Amino acid sequence: MKVDGGIGGLDQAAKVATEQEARGYDGVWSAETSHDPFLPLVAAALATERIELGTGIAVAFARNPMTLAQISWDLQAASNGRFILGLGSQIKPHITKRFSMPWSHPADRMREMILAIRAIWASWNDGTKLDFQGDFYTHTLMTPFFNPGPNPHGDARIFLAGVGPRMTEVAGEVCDGFLCHGFTTERYLREVTLPALEEGRRKAGKTLDGFEISGPMFLVTGRDEQEMAAAAKGVRGQIAFYGSTPAYRPVLELHGWGELQTELNGLSKQGRWADMGDLIDDEMLNAFAVVGSPEDAALALRDRWSGTLSRLSFYAPYKIEPTELSRLLSIIKDG
Repeated sequence: MKVDGGIGGLDQAAKVATEQEARGYDGVWSAETSHDPFLPLVAAALATERIELGTGIAVAFARNPMTLAQISWDLQAASNGRFILGLGSQIKPHITKRFSMPWSHPADRMREMILAIRAIWASWNDGTKLDFQGDFYTHTLMTPFFNPGPNPHGDARIFLAGVGPRMTEVAGEVCDGFLCHGFTTERYLREVTLPALEEGRRKAGKTLDGFEISGPMFLVTGRDEQEMAAAAKGVRGQIAFYGSTPAYRPVLELHGWGELQTELNGLSKQGRWADMGDLIDDEMLNAFAVVGSPEDAALALRDRWSGTLSRLSFYAPYKIEPTELSRLLSIIKDG
């Protein structure tokens, strides 16, 4: 199992990526939260040699297939073939109210977007006329002046994030890998996610062989009781934040906790963010997160997710030293 890290904004991206490569991480992911997800990877690509570089995630519907195809071409070339285009849909309010972009039929739109990106790449690779005409995207113009030609390192891999079965199935059908949401339990992964991925692969005439499944999984750890308490509080708050989102209710419902989503959503609308984490009891915490000392947690992460995930990263929404994460990395890889 590969173990990945993460990088933040552009200012420290080269330094952090270099350090994580030296520590033995297999990849680093850049998230689209308060900063652009692509720019840090440019700096990381130019500063590293081995480590894989991906967006985890870039908001697909904030962009169009041509812009995504072009920036992926450039990052794939700059990284000597190490780039992974990780996409996610986000939820409707963010697309329409934050990005002022259209929202409709997200799974169908995403499928078409990825097929359009691949069609654009194909036109650059073989020089054939670009003629992609779909229900959501149309790309029929590609003159030589705007054609970068074949990428010397081939096409970037495309991973897709999802929670619901329909988007997950799309990932299996048209992508090279899947990005689990942090709001995922082992049971949900095995009973909902994997069957949907398998169905998507079946539609494409493929199996899960060679298909990567990556997950940023919650971790509660610390060197003493005070650090453990702070870690648990941070993770409970993040679980509650995700749990308040209606789109993620099926994860809770699988465990019989569906009504919690209604309660969390109500608190979020009142702005009572600080109170929401108190509703995440120990049973829920342990379903979403591995809890324990660094040594125990590292082995528990490996035991829980090996056999399902091909790549793992640490989701720790609290202060944790990079050296501690490196120790976890070593334990997972070396036992």
